[in-house]
Amino acid sequence: MPLPPTYVEGFHDKESVLQMEYTDLGKTGLKVSKLSFGGGPLGGAVTYGEYLEEEAINTVREAIRKGINYIDTAPAYGQGRSEELLGKALAGVPRKAYYISTKVSRYGRHWSEMFDRSEDRILSGFDQSLKYLGLDYVDIVIVHDVEFGPMEQILNESIPAAAKLIKQNKARHLGISAYPIPPMCEIIEKSTIPIEVIISYSRDLIFDNTLQEYIPFFETRNIGIINAAITGMGILTLEGPPAWHPASPELKAICKQAAEYAKVKGVELSKLSVGHSLEQPGAHSYLVGMTERKILKKNLNALKGLSEEEKFILREIKQIFFNSGKNLCWEGKEISAYKKFLESNNS
Repeated sequence: MPLPPTYVEGFHDKESVLQMEYTDLGKTGLKVSKLSFGGGPLGGAVTYGEYLEEEAINTVREAIRKGINYIDTAPAYGQGRSEELLGKALAGVPRKAYYISTKVSRYGRHWSEMFDRSEDRILSGFDQSLKYLGLDYVDIVIVHDVEFGPMEQILNESIPAAAKLIKQNKARHLGISAYPIPPMCEIIEKSTIPIEVIISYSRDLIFDNTLQEYIPFFETRNIGIINAAITGMGILTLEGPPAWHPASPELKAICKQAAEYAKVKGVELSKLSVGHSLEQPGAHSYLVGMTERKILKKNLNALKGLSEEEKFILREIKQIFFNSGKNLCWEGKEISAYKKFLESNNS
């Protein structure tokens, strides 16, 4: 397999890069690694809990050195903390070695002011993001969580503002993100400015294959597909999800039982979840949040595929815990869940 355009002699672990799979991200011209680096957990306590800064910095650098060449973050992750941490981690890393995206139109922790889709806020917020990151530009600017609306403002003000950033050479490509997929499809069909990338998250999981229904829609338009949060934002881990997680108590309980069952069988549910998602067709890259090198190592190992024994345990878990015949998700509930959590945290 040829080396990707992001390869830098003397910086990368060449053998690891040669083992990584790279795919063209739609029509962007970017060739992204199958496993990519999510900056959500770098936001700290409010999102996924605290971490050791030095270890997180080393994890970012090691991930790039091992061939992960796409990083995603957002100002909403810890009120800029994720971007700041990445700025420290990327200092001294060759700019050619990675692609990076950050987001616009979601800021802060207070529900009443969180979503500001206006052009002025997007332009000023993006300049702050670049300052935190220590960069002159990012490769992709993402309009964040479009399902929260309002749709008309996103179409008529937010996306044009993001396009202006591209004209100013502060970003190169334009994308959108959401949990429910239909709002992204609607924007793609209605926008007069082409959307090049979508970030879907907590899909193609052990209990939810919703993304697969929409892959043909995106493929026919040559749109890059990033599938993020493939442990369901922590719900498919032994540690369990954070307090704000919008899944129902019933689904959380089922996933906890599945995690404990996997532990008894000698395997981590998170590995089975990541392994399952990586085998699903359609997405160009799979975004996973990481703050420690031991987690990075586990995820890189998952790229090699599950063992036959692990596949057998995964089939057992699907049969025992997730055999309802329907997708299990929190679509339609995430907005009220986030609002309730934020209001209680800031009261």
